[in-house]
Amino acid sequence: MKAVKFVAVVVFLAACQPRETPKTLIPVTEDSTFLTGTVFMVRHAEKHPGADSTLTAEGHLRAGDLYRRLRDSGIAKIYCTPLMRSGQTADSLRLLAHIDTAIYQPDSTGESLIYEITRRDDWGKKLLIIGHSNTLLPMMEALDVKPPVDSIGEQQFDYLFIIQKKRNGGEVKVEHYGVTVKSRS
Repeated sequence: MKAVKFVAVVVFLAACQPRETPKTLIPVTEDSTFLTGTVFMVRHAEKHPGADSTLTAEGHLRAGDLYRRLRDSGIAKIYCTPLMRSGQTADSLRLLAHIDTAIYQPDSTGESLIYEITRRDDWGKKLLIIGHSNTLLPMMEALDVKPPVDSIGEQQFDYLFIIQKKRNGGEVKVEHYGVTVKSRS
């Protein structure tokens, strides 16, 4: 009799256990937002000499022009490096348009940027990326788009790259912004 009760209790407990529903894998398709979106990419504005320097007066004017050019563009987030000149280039948009900012580490591969965008789930959105003369082109390559220029000179601060990113590549449009000025450094 005890054995029958024991079996009945085991069967009853087994029947009460919630059944796991099998997980359905969702394949990545062309409709997926991963590695898609609109990316506005600029170099930081004119800076004073030094490793982690601030913007010059001309750099602040250029940052203000960047704000005027992009304030109605629908940018969801700004990505900049931890260096002061990068953050100051973003400040007008960040403060006046109330746009959240994320920090990425500058590197020669663009991997840090890709990692941060993925980690923050920002694919498919309009993003502003502020980088450096030696990181912009590698970041475009990491985004699987062909850079439209061979290099960015130490005195070139006026490029505005607009990248329409699709799952497999994308297109880059080049514009210029800011007043053409001679930098002090």
